[in-house]
Amino acid sequence: MGHSVNNALFARTLLGAFSLLLCPWAWAGALDPAPFICPAPRTAKFADADYYVWGASMVRDPQGLCHLLYSRWPRSKGFAAWVSDSEIAHAVAAEPLGPYRHVDVALPKRGAKHWDGLCTHNPTVHAFGGKYYLYYMGNTTDASSTEAPWWNHRNHQRIGVVVADHPSGPWQRFDTPLIDVAQDGADPDALMTSNPSICRRTDGAYVLVYKAAGLESPRPFGGPIVHMVATSRSPIGPFLKHESPVFTSTGERFPAEDPSIWVQDGMLWAILKDMKGTFTQCGTSLALFKSKDGLQWELAPNPLVSRLQIAWDDGTVQKVERLERPQLWMEDGLPSVLFCAVSDGQDTFNVHLPLAREGAAE
Repeated sequence: MGHSVNNALFARTLLGAFSLLLCPWAWAGALDPAPFICPAPRTAKFADADYYVWGASMVRDPQGLCHLLYSRWPRSKGFAAWVSDSEIAHAVAAEPLGPYRHVDVALPKRGAKHWDGLCTHNPTVHAFGGKYYLYYMGNTTDASSTEAPWWNHRNHQRIGVVVADHPSGPWQRFDTPLIDVAQDGADPDALMTSNPSICRRTDGAYVLVYKAAGLESPRPFGGPIVHMVATSRSPIGPFLKHESPVFTSTGERFPAEDPSIWVQDGMLWAILKDMKGTFTQCGTSLALFKSKDGLQWELAPNPLVSRLQIAWDDGTVQKVERLERPQLWMEDGLPSVLFCAVSDGQDTFNVHLPLAREGAAE
């Protein structure tokens, strides 16, 4: 794509000499195979006058059309209604940076009797072996619960997957979650599971990282909030959960969320939301981690991906209140576009940030 840097010498020169001018929120990536964020065109913003727009993930079809699967819910219900009224919708564009056009709803409500019948949220879409897999959080409610309605939805969050032959659907939905809560109340994911991210390792195994809450602390919040790893030989499972939480920090009960993982140069990498700068020392931000196998993660030598701001290609810089739900679009094996959910205090939208990479193939 036109915003990729294909010449290694130029990329290194740009990163070293002009990154402070063009990409001051770039990944410092001297030791990491890190793309850096470049100014985005104004077309790289997807919003809707009638809906809050949030996290989004993109995939191309065989004809090259870009399909964006994204979360949305009615503005009339207020921002907090994401937990109860979100639906995963579908938009298309000719290019990854947009502009995108809404087409339909991929995963509509289907009734409280289904585990994901009232809400679908936080999509991540991938092509594996000629099929398309959309991973997401879904929830319902329990009429017998004494918890407030918001928490009733939140504590019924589970992880699911749907499958299709084309990103336009139709999507095959399943009657049970892909990643359910643990039956042992002492496990870190005994209360809820959410926010899936997945990649396929070079050995063919699928690694899925997800957010979870346990029952160590009282309901309704529970906690601590951690991330767990599960692996499988199939994109639809069954997945084997691994015991040790990842992306943890001593003394922190909610250090991070929203990891997006991928494989590059034989390593696994993750971008996640650093809730208060525990990892980057830069306040709320996006941070970079790395792993050899996806089971054990360590902070990258240059962890800062982005602060809470967006550089536009007209030279303006927009400060934002929230920049989260990172999702990568990979092109030719390299990170090409970083999709993020944004709140600027007045509106929400999804932004599509073009990336360049030091050391890209000449």
